[in-house]
Amino acid sequence: MDKEVQKRAIYERMSARRRRFVDRIGFEKWDPFQEPKHPIEIRTEATRRTAQELYEEYFAQNEVQKRTSAYNRGVHEFCMGIFGRDDRYRGIFEFCLWYAKELDKRNMTPDMVWED
Repeated sequence: MDKEVQKRAIYERMSARRRRFVDRIGFEKWDPFQEPKHPIEIRTEATRRTAQELYEEYFAQNEVQKRTSAYNRGVHEFCMGIFGRDDRYRGIFEFCLWYAKELDKRNMTPDMVWED
């Protein structure tokens, strides 16, 4: 059976409320055959690690002196921003790379920025 015929048959069997949803997005744009999104737990990023693996490896490889709940939330939020490909986190990431180079040019360490 042709996909367009199947699509029309699915639409015809829908409730009126569901049809209004399809009409709102447009019948042509509506795809009743699209694959479901993968759960966040099995999604991986460029290095083929999950968000939880990134989070755990970061703390395993970096001794954090003042690890607070806010610090933990920030790391977790950034991991999730990477997976969501959110431009906000890309901007933060690129700024951090630039700022690290600026500190290096001045023979400074990141710890110097956070000193009391």
